[in-house]
Amino acid sequence: MRNTLILATLAASLSLSACGRRQAPETTPPAQSGPSDPAAGTGATNDEVGLVELPGSQAAMVAAAGSDTIYFGTDKSDISADAQATLAAQAKWMLANPNVRASVEGHADERGTREYNQALGERRAQAAKLFLMAQGVPESRLLTISWGKERPVATGSDESAWAQNRRAVTVVVR
Repeated sequence: MRNTLILATLAASLSLSACGRRQAPETTPPAQSGPSDPAAGTGATNDEVGLVELPGSQAAMVAAAGSDTIYFGTDKSDISADAQATLAAQAKWMLANPNVRASVEGHADERGTREYNQALGERRAQAAKLFLMAQGVPESRLLTISWGKERPVATGSDESAWAQNRRAVTVVVR
């Protein structure tokens, strides 16, 4: 009886350990012989290999609209004539690409408190969003976010840096 019990336990152990083994695949995938980018290492440019910008991408919007960024005066959220032209071009592009959504991100320069700049960035993002909506872009395709002074594009504590950071950026999202 004891021998039978030992044999049964041994057989069960062997059976269970065989279930846990993975079998090697019958064929192995072919090894890659080179980089996945067809232009890499060949000296060929993207144009020579037929790469094109995807419709509905950030770069396509910038190419069509001229810019993804508008700028504001100090402590201002009103949209200048130059900014209106940029936003009108962005709206035209968005209307031509109905599957695209965008996030309008408001920014501020480093001066002022975090709370003040957060609110100012929100007013800037909302002003740009409202302009895009007035041009026919549905509100459901537009998000807003304020980064306040948390994401400066230019570092420095002078008027040049501050002017670059007082902005709203339209970012294509899917």
